[in-house]
Amino acid sequence: MRFAWNDRYRYALLHSARTAIAAVVSLLAARILHMPEDYWAAITTLVVMQSRLGAALKISEQRLAGTALGAVTAALITTYAGSNAWAFAAGVFLLGMVCAALRLDDAYRFAGIALAIVMLVARVRSPWIIAFHRFVEVAAGIIVALAITALWPEKERPA
Repeated sequence: MRFAWNDRYRYALLHSARTAIAAVVSLLAARILHMPEDYWAAITTLVVMQSRLGAALKISEQRLAGTALGAVTAALITTYAGSNAWAFAAGVFLLGMVCAALRLDDAYRFAGIALAIVMLVARVRSPWIIAFHRFVEVAAGIIVALAITALWPEKERPA
C-alpha cells in the first residue's frame, strides 16, 4: 500500500510541477506580447496540460479553430449589430451551424466561449482588437502547453 501511495504522490508532484511551469511560461509569454488579458494564456495552458500529447494536439486544434471563429464572429456581429442579447443569440446559433458545416463539432464550445468573452465583456476598445487579443492569448497558451508536453512527456498515471 505504501508503494502505491509513493507512486501516486510522485505522479502528482511531477504533473503539478509541469503544469505550474507551463502556466507561468504562458503567462509570461502573453505579458511579453503585451496582451491586456494575459491570464487567458495561463487558463488555456491549464486546460491543455490536462491531456497527453496526442489528445492535447486534437483538443488544441479544436480550441484554436473555435477561438478564431468565435472571436471573428463576435467582432463582426458587435461591429454591425452591437452587443445585445439578440445579437449574441444569433452569434451562438450561427457558430453552431458553421462549426457543424466545417465538421468542427468540438470547436463549437470554444467558439461560443470566445464569442461571449469578446461580445459580452464591456470594453472601450474596438471589438476587432479584443478579438485579436483573445486569439493571441489562447494561441500563446496552446503553444506553450504543447511545447512543455512534448519536451517533458507525462508518465503513466498510477492506478
